[in-house]
Amino acid sequence: MGVRPRASRPGNRRTGGDGAQGTPSREPPPPRKAAPARRARGAGAGQRAPASRRPAQHRPGRRRALLIGLAGALAVVAAGLTALVLWFGRTRAPDRGRVVEINWPDGLDADEAAALLAAEGLVKSERAMALYLRTTGGTRAFVPGPHLLFEGATPKELRQLLTRAEGRPTAKITIPEGWNRFDIAARLEKLRIAGKRTFLSATADGAFLEALGIERGGAVGAESAEGYLFPATYEFALDTDARRVVKRLVDESDRRWKALVAQRADGLAALQATLGWGRREVITLASLVEKEAVVEEERPLIASVFLNRLLDPTFRPLRRLQSDATALYGCVAWPEEAPSCAAWGGRPTPEVVRDPRNRYSTYAHPGLPPGPIANPGAASIAAVLAPAATKYLYFVAAGGGRHAFSESLDAHNHAVRKRRDAVAPQQ
Repeated sequence: MGVRPRASRPGNRRTGGDGAQGTPSREPPPPRKAAPARRARGAGAGQRAPASRRPAQHRPGRRRALLIGLAGALAVVAAGLTALVLWFGRTRAPDRGRVVEINWPDGLDADEAAALLAAEGLVKSERAMALYLRTTGGTRAFVPGPHLLFEGATPKELRQLLTRAEGRPTAKITIPEGWNRFDIAARLEKLRIAGKRTFLSATADGAFLEALGIERGGAVGAESAEGYLFPATYEFALDTDARRVVKRLVDESDRRWKALVAQRADGLAALQATLGWGRREVITLASLVEKEAVVEEERPLIASVFLNRLLDPTFRPLRRLQSDATALYGCVAWPEEAPSCAAWGGRPTPEVVRDPRNRYSTYAHPGLPPGPIANPGAASIAAVLAPAATKYLYFVAAGGGRHAFSESLDAHNHAVRKRRDAVAPQQ
């Protein structure tokens, strides 16, 4: 058999000019068929152009464009919010330290509330404040009644105060022993905790005092919480309801009183048996001790002097406690009643301490004053419940916060002259 010649494969033949082998060459591929033209819309009734066989893919450029657009939108929003914050910031009135006690009306809308705040000088831009109130929930949550607002507060702070929101700023107040309710009221207002006028009104509200369990005295002047506002350190939110402040101080007084009586039950029983005293009388005398005493160890001695004056039938003038501090309190609490208080400059004078129209004068009136003249601490209350066993009827300042105590008037007058001679060369 002869050998069958091998067929040449297209595109794989090796040829030369004379039929010899030469440089390999590839025949060009057959031409591609042109893609069918996409039919124009509407060409051929009921016919649609063929859809792409592969799903569309986002190109990197398109994604970049989306991100740039999103960043631009966020920048615009941020710029708008910044402008809005700056605009609202312009509503803030300058802080000159002024506080405003205001009885907030019920039912004000945002425009009316902003107008009232602007009228009180608490915001600079009434229009901006109204917009702020509308965009932050309106005024439905505002608590009607007394509020203590202050200059320099931001719109957010004013909203917190008027809604009495939880988490608003707080302040600590330390009430020293011997402060009266007028001193406390001034400090509360200075710290922006409660208004002075509102606090004093709460401490003299008879129905409120009765609800707190505070014993009433026989005189009108006793109708206050004086003596029951226990001196200590407290923390309150700014613009706290004044009644809540009073209740907190009275609750602390109740707690301390129970602890002291538990330790000195015999002393209270003795005062009840000899003088018919209860808690109110003990606190009243303790307030005198608090105002007169300077050094700790003299409190029981001063308490014994006052008790001896009440119990000793030979003491003259009979049952007169003769404490300057009581008459001075009369000029603080009821100045319109005593003519001598009109010219009072803060220091005891014979006219002030002996004025019979001063209901708190223990020179002019026998026995205890109508009520406490200050808020005593635990040490002064304890001194009344457990006084020193003495026969002292007099005491006078001897320098360095101490006193000279005497049993007789002659010894007392000698101590007074000695003190005057010691002070005279320094004047």
